[in-house]
Amino acid sequence: MKFVRYGEPGQECPGLLDDAGRVRDLTGVITDLSGPVLGALPRLEPEGLPLVEGQPRLGPPVGQVGKFIGIGLNYSDHAAEAGLPVPAEPIVFMKATSCICGADDDVILPRGSTHGDWEVELGVVIGKPAAYVSQAEALDHVAGYCIVNDVSERHFQMHRSGQWTKGKSADTFGPIGPWLVTPDEVPDPQALDLALDLNGERMQTGTTATMIFTVAQIIAHLSELMSLQPGDVIATGTPPGVGMGMKPTRYLAAGDVMELTVSGLGRQRQTVRAAG
Repeated sequence: MKFVRYGEPGQECPGLLDDAGRVRDLTGVITDLSGPVLGALPRLEPEGLPLVEGQPRLGPPVGQVGKFIGIGLNYSDHAAEAGLPVPAEPIVFMKATSCICGADDDVILPRGSTHGDWEVELGVVIGKPAAYVSQAEALDHVAGYCIVNDVSERHFQMHRSGQWTKGKSADTFGPIGPWLVTPDEVPDPQALDLALDLNGERMQTGTTATMIFTVAQIIAHLSELMSLQPGDVIATGTPPGVGMGMKPTRYLAAGDVMELTVSGLGRQRQTVRAAG
């Protein structure tokens, strides 16, 4: 099933998509797509739910995110383009949850930004608490999958001292969605194609089959370091083709349009603008 949260920012309501791609209202069934609800998502016939009229904005498909965790350099060819060695175990960083926005919301470059960059990624949403889980158990804790654009400001990330979080957390730097797709529709998260176009030009093409650490390995590893809770979101890394890796380098500018796809998880489209 494909779950959504629709409505204005901060006022999103839960819903799901019917077979025609129309939004059906879930507010009479659950209060939100967040917390423990994610571990027991309802199984319903969409046609029995109220139809949402028009073309509502789709917000991030999970609410009240506790942790937004990024995995760095998780594709060997991306590590190569960045000029960095393949890591021996997952590189972990955090994105501020305040950066989360809807799949088609504008991306706003922060004041002083000169090196804005794009990263199409497979997102994993945790549905059940996970602590010290094995790789064999890991996927049992997944509520669903989604697209994440791990937008980055490379100068902030690499040259302003401290952790990568500095370049990963500006408001709107975490478009998620448009849908939360349940695991029954994603039988193998290591067999998904990813792509990102900038102004209609293909920048990134990849497959989760070439991830260095699989989704199961990532969840197991993280659960050794911190408990994972329902609603936590993990961005699992990006394939090659980011602006930082190009020769010459290429970075985002106001007016640019990013379009992202992951097999079976829908499409994102963001227009870039500068902060006021």
